[in-house]
Amino acid sequence: MKYLVIITLSFLLLNCKSDASETVTAQSLIDKAIQVSGGDLMDSTTIHFDFRDKHYMAFRNKGVFHLERQFKALIFEEVDSINEVKDVLNNKGFMRFVDNFPMNVTDTMAAKYAASVNSVHYFSVLPYGLNDAAVNKKRLADMMIKDHEYFTIQVTFNQDGGGEDFEDVFIYWINKASYKVDYLAYSYNESDGLGLRFREVYNERYIKGIRFVDYNNYKPDDASISLIKLPELFNNNQLKLLSKIELEEVTVN
Repeated sequence: MKYLVIITLSFLLLNCKSDASETVTAQSLIDKAIQVSGGDLMDSTTIHFDFRDKHYMAFRNKGVFHLERQFKALIFEEVDSINEVKDVLNNKGFMRFVDNFPMNVTDTMAAKYAASVNSVHYFSVLPYGLNDAAVNKKRLADMMIKDHEYFTIQVTFNQDGGGEDFEDVFIYWINKASYKVDYLAYSYNESDGLGLRFREVYNERYIKGIRFVDYNNYKPDDASISLIKLPELFNNNQLKLLSKIELEEVTVN
């Protein structure tokens, strides 16, 4: 009888644990991941960083945002001089300035430049931004990556408010112990088909309470493979390292 009681209790405890796990929603996991990354602090900050050959600045204040990208380029070939270019994306839209003068940019190019500016700023503060109104979140099956357990969250976007690349699909893997995003993958449309990327976090650091990371950026040989299969290829060292995504000279005010 004693053994029967022990077995019954064990069965009940396992069921309770399973039920509790199933009630953890995609939304609650994203909320926790944003929290441990300093997301609340992001609502009123000014962040500067360098990425490759460009300087970036982001000002955010409770829904008001102002994102910049600054770099030098030869804009007017007939003048043959290097120009200072500043791209600005804010709540009002996109503007390009050359040597501090506003430039007329076609709608097509403005959308392209805006998406480029937004993309770098978007990745720089992940998972902040995943609670935007256009974001749809779905919990998928938990996974093991490099001997650690992860919650799996799929993110898609509404066309309304989802930007030029609203058809992109993202998957985030949240560490069950730390609730930090350690890996992410995404699919995007290329001129010759679908592109897939898998990113591995490294060089984590907190600056004034906000988590910043760099990424190893991988791709599979076969772009037709399912996005959810990329961790398996990563575990088996079957992804190709394309580049490193490194933020330098990061400051927070």
